[in-house]
Amino acid sequence: MSEEIANFFIELERVYQSKAPFVVFRKPDEDLVTAFVQRTKELYELKSYDEMGFVFAPFNSQEKKVMFSFNECDSFSVSIRNIKLLETNEIQTNKSKFENIEEPNDLKEKHIAIVQKAIDFIKNKNAQKIVLSRKETFEIENLNVIDTFKNMLNSYKNAFVYLWFHPQVGLWMGATPEKLLTVEKGNFKTMALAGTQKYQGTTNVVWQNKEKQEQQYVTEFILNNLKESVENLEASEPFTVQAGNLVHIRTDISGKLKSANSLENLIYSLHPTPAVCGLPTAVAAAFILQHEGYDRSFYAGYLGELNIHKATNLFVNLRCVQAESSLVSIYVGGGITADSIPENEWEETVFKAEVMKKVLS
Repeated sequence: MSEEIANFFIELERVYQSKAPFVVFRKPDEDLVTAFVQRTKELYELKSYDEMGFVFAPFNSQEKKVMFSFNECDSFSVSIRNIKLLETNEIQTNKSKFENIEEPNDLKEKHIAIVQKAIDFIKNKNAQKIVLSRKETFEIENLNVIDTFKNMLNSYKNAFVYLWFHPQVGLWMGATPEKLLTVEKGNFKTMALAGTQKYQGTTNVVWQNKEKQEQQYVTEFILNNLKESVENLEASEPFTVQAGNLVHIRTDISGKLKSANSLENLIYSLHPTPAVCGLPTAVAAAFILQHEGYDRSFYAGYLGELNIHKATNLFVNLRCVQAESSLVSIYVGGGITADSIPENEWEETVFKAEVMKKVLS
């Protein structure tokens, strides 16, 4: 590892040990890793989308959005042009031991039961899609947070990889493949991402009607909700993308903002998307709150740069973990439609959880 990169991670370790609020992140397919470190330990709430800094927003839009104001932070960065500088043999393995807080069979029974409820609800024409998630919590020894972040950088080149901490909130980290939006010089970009398969060495895969329909719901939702805020809307044909050990169906969507002041409305029209909530949004959200059985907190919320260098880059908080002392929680979910099979939906969450455990071990 080069001296510059080594010094970056030494400084990052010092910041982490100091318990100062900070975030460190790398955008998809980029080399630059950037850290923002807040000078005080105060908890700031986002008041306006005209602010400049790093926002961390929960799934529930009514809850507080945490803001690291650009003017209240120091920053440092490093360019990692060659990802091999972070090969796993240069990273000390955590040698973590996972001890489930809940019995795996209990988790399975609960998830299958709620999936079946959602399928019945959808078949009664109450909804088109409902995204159900679950939280798996472990007792874990010897978790090295900085090395886990390096593992994520190494494993997810085309994801938004981050490590976020505030002493009044806790520690979150993840590698999300899903962009909520990018706005720069009035130009707008987003994506519709849905459907999941294991990556088997190729993106030339066959998708079932269930996954195709699920992804089409997301695309149509985004296009319909952007009509008031965006002009010259364009959508690509759906294509398959790799995200670590998984592949998804993706459609790229772009356009031009009708007004420079439409960012807040744009965010509220897009989040939560059918990829993390369902359709119709209000109906799916009510079902989730009634049946999911836990607080999603920042899982399936959004995070990223707000008005930094005259650009906004926000990502949906998927593929993430929450760490508190020796407890680590993994959040996983999947889209339920009328064609879903409960056992298969359970297995999808198991595989997604295993993907996250690999970067923790």
